[in-house]
Amino acid sequence: MSTELHTASASETRSLPAPGLRFVADIRVEVSQPTTIGETGTGLRRIVPILGGTVKGPRLGGRVLPGGADYQILRADGVMELEAKYVLETTSGALIYVVNRGLRHGPKEAVEKLMRGEAVDPNLIYFRAAPSFETAAPEFRWMMKSLFICSGTRLPNQVRLRLYEIT
Repeated sequence: MSTELHTASASETRSLPAPGLRFVADIRVEVSQPTTIGETGTGLRRIVPILGGTVKGPRLGGRVLPGGADYQILRADGVMELEAKYVLETTSGALIYVVNRGLRHGPKEAVEKLMRGEAVDPNLIYFRAAPSFETAAPEFRWMMKSLFICSGTRLPNQVRLRLYEIT
């Protein structure tokens, strides 16, 4: 058995496909006021209830069902760790479970405005997440075979996400 390490040649490296993005849908998530648990040692813990929403796009359409939540930790460095869990119902009635983990941060003043529930220019805030999906519906199993990323913005009573499949 050889213990030599294989070093990729320049031609092998050039032949690797670069990832691309394929637009899937815009998601609007209606949210309620956060419940602030407080400083837990890992950061300021908040839970934001999800009230519902819409999904509109060329590859996915439907609604966000009420009952999910976004579990957040505001770290000491000003970065908000996000973990939203909710269910989508497609226009055909299929159910898709979503776990969306991400990060949100920006200038201190803009983050403070967001924390107070005020509108902030989305260009000031880095808001990216990587959702994963589970479904029993055969027509949406493709969502369990790819990686996805989204960009987002937080409005006073809504989160808007633009969802892409990584090709």
